Amino acid sequence: MAEPVIRVIGLGKSYETAAGMFPALRGVDLEVDPGEYIAIMGPSGSGKSTFMNLLGCLDTPTAGDYFLAGRNVAHMEKDALASLRNRTLGFVFQGFNLLPRMSLLDNVALPLVYSGTGKDERRAAARAVLQKVGLGQYADSLPSRISGGQQQRVAIARALVNKPRLILADEPTGNLDSHTSEEIMAFFGELNREGITVVLVTHEPDIAAHARRQVRFLDGQIVSDHATVAVTEPAPC
Repeated sequence: MAEPVIRVIGLGKSYETAAGMFPALRGVDLEVDPGEYIAIMGPSGSGKSTFMNLLGCLDTPTAGDYFLAGRNVAHMEKDALASLRNRTLGFVFQGFNLLPRMSLLDNVALPLVYSGTGKDERRAAARAVLQKVGLGQYADSLPSRISGGQQQRVAIARALVNKPRLILADEPTGNLDSHTSEEIMAFFGELNREGITVVLVTHEPDIAAHARRQVRFLDGQIVSDHATVAVTEPAPC
């Protein structure tokens, strides 16, 4: 049986506040197998975004263990952690996080700069994934010259350029209209069918319905975890 790409055991995260320590996550256990498509759900303050930040190695837990691709990242040195994250994870954020003065091609190529890939190789890889998301003709454009939905496609291309095993998406349709949201979700469905593990955070049931498993958080704990019948999306245009 394949090793889980994500395994968390007793994961906890507390923050210091004026009223004392606040437990945003409390003893979370979860495994995600390769090729799964999971929606993390819950109301505001439930702990789902804190959990996603820990999965993305953007924050460190205060309790428990987190194994990413078999490595316990809770205790890794900073440089080793950055290398594992860059090789294994792709990130898609609600706000796109594109650099406004860089071309789409250079935005997409940015993760390869951090991995030390040569200029010609990273530009070729970036151009290929822009073609994959249907935006190859805009490679030299600035982010301000394309729509919000197209900017999110660029963000997906940037997440894919390192050929990650796992895509983490935090409210990826939060800034998009319903039609564009469906197009973006169709891309995630296609990526998952290609074998990429997808974990997304959303508070929208219609977006979560695209996943094949839904994990719901409340008060820093998992209160339900069940398989679903995912929405069948048309292939993205």
